[in-house]
Amino acid sequence: MKKKIIFIASLLFGLMFINAGLNKFLNYMPVPDDLPQNMVKLMNAFLGISWLMPLVGFVEVLGGLLFIIPKTRALGAIVIFPVMIGILLTHIISAPSGLPIALVLLGINLWVMYENRDRYLLFADQT
Repeated sequence: MKKKIIFIASLLFGLMFINAGLNKFLNYMPVPDDLPQNMVKLMNAFLGISWLMPLVGFVEVLGGLLFIIPKTRALGAIVIFPVMIGILLTHIISAPSGLPIALVLLGINLWVMYENRDRYLLFADQT
């Protein structure tokens, strides 16, 4: 039962990140009209760095794909974790309305990392 729950949570998590990453390349989701002014300034600053959004989009797509596949889920959790921290900090500082979903996503990421702790320890022992 636990494996099914982890798979469903990982599938939804991965699909959300794949969608967000693809949107950075294809721009198919409209920007909300009621975006806070400080968030607009932040996004414009990010867009001013021409390589940043494609890099984040690539990491989101790659991390989302890795997160969905059970065999690579531990790696996907590590790959997506820095992006997840950025999302969390952005919502704490600039857009608190998105904080609940950011906390849920962080919880799923941490849960998957915890469930795969033996894989990380195994890797650490080999180095």
